[in-house]
Amino acid sequence: MKRSEVNLAIKEAIKTLDDNGFRLPSFAYWTVDEWKQNHHQLDNLREVGLGWDVTDFGTGNFAKVGAVLFTVRNGSPKDATLGTPYAEKIILLKPGQEIPFHYHVVKTEDIINRGGGVLVLELYNSAEDGGLDRVSPIHVKMDGILHTLPAGAVVEVEKGNSITLHPGLYHRFCAKKDAGDLIVGEVSSVNDDETDNVFLEVPERFARIEENVPAEFLLCSEY
Repeated sequence: MKRSEVNLAIKEAIKTLDDNGFRLPSFAYWTVDEWKQNHHQLDNLREVGLGWDVTDFGTGNFAKVGAVLFTVRNGSPKDATLGTPYAEKIILLKPGQEIPFHYHVVKTEDIINRGGGVLVLELYNSAEDGGLDRVSPIHVKMDGILHTLPAGAVVEVEKGNSITLHPGLYHRFCAKKDAGDLIVGEVSSVNDDETDNVFLEVPERFARIEENVPAEFLLCSEY
């Protein structure tokens, strides 16, 4: 991704949040100069990966496969004294934009429609060979109610509702087309993006940034 795309994506994400009356922590709005001025306060943020994350998952097609994420709270899988014993993210998606198929080895997560459009998920159990299990039924809780669904089920989650995804459950999700920009909340056990994501096809979790313009915001990997 180009840095200009990253800058624009974060500014559009902030506007979507503002339009829905949703505010992030103060450091989400810091300029690069403000980050430099506060560098002595950033150890915990850096250690647990709080802040902005913009990715196209290595596809080079952010408009179709990608997301803007902001980690509000997180802990460390290596040091329980750091951060919090759980994680919270805000994920912003444009209509039709998706996070591709993946599952987590350890993390259990609630995926919540916090506002804007409609959240659409496609679900499969993971097979022994690491692919999609296209046969076995899926057992998931939606707002505490257990549902049994066929393999490949497509679930729509309206504003205020949620779905709980357990380890080993393949999922991809997107903002429904023609339903508006989407704000997704993720509340989970401690998040480890370095080792806990198993993707079906995409090249990588994090985008490689081409520095074509100066950064207007720092990503969580850049403090």
